[in-house]
Order: sequence, then C-alpha cells, then structure tokens
Amino acid sequence: MKTKRSERLVDMTHYLLENPHTLIPLTLFSKKYESAKSSISEDLAIVKRTFSERGIGILETVPGAAGGVKYIPKMNRKDIKNFIADLIEELNHSKRLLPGGYVYLSDLMGDPKWLRRIGRAIASQYMETEIDSVMTVATKGVPVAQSVAFYLDVPLVIVSRDSKVTEGSTVSINYVSDSSFARVGKMELSRRSLNTDSKVLIVDDFIKGGGTINGMMSLVEEFDSEVVGATVIAENIYKGKRSTSDYTALLKVDSVNSDDRTIAISEGDFYSKNM
Repeated sequence: MKTKRSERLVDMTHYLLENPHTLIPLTLFSKKYESAKSSISEDLAIVKRTFSERGIGILETVPGAAGGVKYIPKMNRKDIKNFIADLIEELNHSKRLLPGGYVYLSDLMGDPKWLRRIGRAIASQYMETEIDSVMTVATKGVPVAQSVAFYLDVPLVIVSRDSKVTEGSTVSINYVSDSSFARVGKMELSRRSLNTDSKVLIVDDFIKGGGTINGMMSLVEEFDSEVVGATVIAENIYKGKRSTSDYTALLKVDSVNSDDRTIAISEGDFYSKNM
C-alpha cells in the first residue's frame, strides 16, 4: 500500500536506526512504500540532513546499481564533549568513593540511558576502524562492552576467569593482576569465541595497574589476532608503572582523600587523542 511521506519518513528512520552499518538498497524502500526511487532519495536527503544537524549520526550514500544507504551511529565532537562533562558531574561525588580508591559505577552499568550514551561514545572512536569483535572480561564492564558492540554491529566476546563445560575447549593464559601484591591470575576464552586473524577492540570499566587489559591483549595474541584498540570508562590513580599504556580513558580519577571522603574526577585522554 502506498504511504504518505510523513509515514515513510518515520518508518524509514526507525528502520535505519535499527539496522546500523547495514547497506540498504533503495529498491527495498521503493518496494516497501510503493514509491519511486526519486521520492525515496528525496526522503533520505531529509533524513540525512536531520541526522547531521541533530547529532544522531551519519547517513552514507553508496552510488551504483549495488549501492544504497548506510546509517553510521557516530556521535559528533560537541555531543561527546557534553556527554563526558555530564558523566564527570554524575560521578564526582564522595558517595561514590569505595575502599582502595575505586569509584562506584554499578548503577551506571544497570542504567540503559547511561549505557547507550557510553557505548555510543566509545563506538564513535572506532567507527572508521576495521573491527571484528569487542572483548571484555566477565565483570561489571560487560554491559558497557555489549553496548559498544551493538553500535559497532559486531559480536561480543567475554573472557572468563574459570572455564565451564558448556564452553568446550578453551585457551587460557596467566597474567599479573592489578593488585599491589602482583598476584598471578588466570583468564580463559573458548576456542569458538574468536576466529584467527580477528581485529579486536577491548573495552573495560576500570583500569588501575593495567593487568587485566594486558592479559586480554596477550589472550588475543594466542588466537593469532590483533588488538586494534582498548578503552575504559575510568582510569584510576596508580603509583607504579602500568602493564600497558596502549589505551584511552573517558575519565581520570585525579585524587582521592579517604579522610574527608573527597574525590576529584576529570576528563581522560579519550577525547583529546581521538576526536
């Protein structure tokens, strides 16, 4: 049934938002709405302009017989800057201070609104990078990594610290934990979770000494694959030398005072390095 332009625009926008990074031929929309390709092209021009002006993302047009349109859910510089400022304001409270100088993030990990914004911001950093999988360790950082994987439209790979029979054969490594006692930990990944020659993005919630991220990097090497980037939400204070410096952080914990329970958080190097 032929539809009105207003209806087409709403339905078309919804379809694009639900199918990021997917090349959609104009014939699909033309048949769906029983409209000429010229009318569909005009509609898409409106959507493209609105997406750009509102910071919703980029609508790429691919010319040719096999072409179409592709929605890239990339945040613009201004929106990312504002988002990081909002995140700092949300976390810069003494009530979030935990023993050991950690910052309480669990409520954000369970809030869909924050998860969407965090995931989209991190994914925006890697929109132009070839990525096959997003990797994280089985902790509270999983929801963030899952959100990043959604916006990049790639699978999520979760590294565990103990194998289960349902995972089949696994690859395991030993790594030095972030603890001041330099304890040796173990992490494992099912052989079926990651293909060889994969391009992997590592995402985690926190970094202190860098042992967990360095361990995941070593695990990726065991699969003859490549780490193309690593990003965390917050970088904690650490007096020693971190196991790795090859990462970006949305936020940085500048100071923690356990006596008067004050905490100071500022913008990390995520924006300055990549935006």
